[in-house]
Amino acid sequence: MSAENSKWAPGTFFNFHSEGPVEAYENFKLGMWMFLATELLLFGGLFASLFIFKYKWPDVFITGSARLDWQLGALNTCVLLLSSYTMALGVDAAQRGLQKRLKWMLSATFLMGCAFLVVKWFEWSHKFHESLLPGRDLFLSVYFMTTGLHLAHVLIGMFFIALLFFRSLDGRYNENNFGGVEVGGLYWHLVDIIWIFLFPLLYLLKYH
Repeated sequence: MSAENSKWAPGTFFNFHSEGPVEAYENFKLGMWMFLATELLLFGGLFASLFIFKYKWPDVFITGSARLDWQLGALNTCVLLLSSYTMALGVDAAQRGLQKRLKWMLSATFLMGCAFLVVKWFEWSHKFHESLLPGRDLFLSVYFMTTGLHLAHVLIGMFFIALLFFRSLDGRYNENNFGGVEVGGLYWHLVDIIWIFLFPLLYLLKYH
């Protein structure tokens, strides 16, 4: 199979000198799945720690959760769920060679990432204003550590979405070459899944 007829053409993301384009695509996708597995292990450890801390110090976590604005957390949950949908539409557009739709979906996903950052900025700035800072108590330390780590993943995902958008401007992705968009979508879905777990574990403890 020629490079032009493969899902992953040489030079799309990296240059593979000893592999064919299809083999390179499959290997890179497998590498992304392995990376996502390590990320799930990382956050899984954090979630397990949160459960342990909540069991040992329930009052601290219930009181700390009551200080969070669950409505802002719910808003960001909706934003990320919608962004996952637009990212999935972007992958579908790339696979079908729909260039205009691909650009729109990548733009929409990036803008919703920006909306998430804006909501998070309002939430964090309110905490700073009230001197609710990491280190003040165990819950706040866990809250800022987990949401800060997730925020870093959001920023990384937005960087790659922007990169995919600019590369799509010259029609690089089509029905024969959509590997970059597909792998980027996998990472963005991970970002959303992590938040779906963080939201109830942090914001809704006061209702348990």
